[in-house]
Amino acid sequence: MNIVFIPIDDRPVCYGLPKLITDIDKSLNIFMPERNLLGNLNKRADVEQIFKWLENLRDIDAIVLSLDTVAYGGLISSRRCNDSFDEIKIRIRKLYDILTRKNADIYAFSSIMRISNNNINEEEKEYWSKWGKKIFDYSYRSHKNGCKSRIANTIPSDILEDYVLTRKRNFEINKIYLEWQKQGFFKTLIFSKDDCAEYGFNVREAQALQDMGGFVKTGADEIPLTLLARAIKGEVKIFPIYAQPECKNLISNYEDISIQKSTESQIELAGCKVVNSDKEADIILYVNNFIDKQGEIVMKISTKPFHSKWNIPEKPYMIADVRFANGSDNCFIKELFKAGTGENFYGYAGWNTSANTLGSLICAAKIKFLAKKYDETAFKKLETVRFLDDWAYQANVRQQIKTPNETAVKEKMHNYEKEISEILNYKFNTKYCFPWKRLFEIEVVLS
Repeated sequence: MNIVFIPIDDRPVCYGLPKLITDIDKSLNIFMPERNLLGNLNKRADVEQIFKWLENLRDIDAIVLSLDTVAYGGLISSRRCNDSFDEIKIRIRKLYDILTRKNADIYAFSSIMRISNNNINEEEKEYWSKWGKKIFDYSYRSHKNGCKSRIANTIPSDILEDYVLTRKRNFEINKIYLEWQKQGFFKTLIFSKDDCAEYGFNVREAQALQDMGGFVKTGADEIPLTLLARAIKGEVKIFPIYAQPECKNLISNYEDISIQKSTESQIELAGCKVVNSDKEADIILYVNNFIDKQGEIVMKISTKPFHSKWNIPEKPYMIADVRFANGSDNCFIKELFKAGTGENFYGYAGWNTSANTLGSLICAAKIKFLAKKYDETAFKKLETVRFLDDWAYQANVRQQIKTPNETAVKEKMHNYEKEISEILNYKFNTKYCFPWKRLFEIEVVLS
């Protein structure tokens, strides 16, 4: 099967992870643009070169793409770029013409522009450093109260106008995609929303798109992987088991639905089926969920850690470690490594948000289960990267460094590398780098 995959940007989880996952099945061929053509924190994607690359591809079965990449130059650029509505409309019309000629199933998603509740402008326009929190409050109260908030009077009029017009531009572009969907252009189209509050312009836009017939999903970075899983033909039956079943109705950080709803929606969107018992299931999904509230190590938000004994399931199983956002539960990993992963292990993830974890995990497990040419070494490589990133780095080493320092990380990761090598029975050499020059994401390169 030949699959085109156009990521959100060039981050390791967006660019490297899809290849690590599809390598599990050697019958899958994944085609991605050169990494330097994609956007990052400081530059836009080279859309014209991506179009040329796409036009030259032949014999494609499915196309998975981030519409933000081709419309705005990437997810970050969708909030920052000053291109007019007419300029973007011309650009996406060219995309429409190219994709129409490919005669392939198209799985796409477009973001609903987020509203972050802070004054951090790292991923926003420059004025967010001073006015971001006030714009969030204005958005929240305007939606909640059904009228413009007086906070608007405290924000410079030119800044508020720019923000509102940028939102309107992106919303109108999403409405065009929705028209394409109604014409049958997309096999699947998703509108994604992340960093959600109860109220806000983004929540109101999501509801409007739903009212017009659009499909809206909480999440962002994992959605291309969920669509990748959906593009793989074949149904896998999955039974979710929760470490804390009495708490499965609690809501994760950065999301607006319960962990149970998030889990089930990720399963279904991946083209899999939720079943009600382990006897019916092809794979068990073990969810290490939280009590009271989700923790977050890097933000120093604690929660009650895993406190049971881990027993290896007799059936194929995968683990979504969502007790903490942005990293593993160290207590759970200790029990897991004490017992071992066994022969029925289908994957582990503890990446960032609950949706990020679930989407990436289910994608890999589905591909492994349905693999026509399964590669065990590729699977071990994937799991090595997941444990090194989600557990060793995010839950531990990241807390020990203050700036991106590859030498320091390499030194501090040594003991974790030994432990992971033993548990997976896989020998490797590592290199670490920080492609976005910040601690939030690390790139693990194995050889």
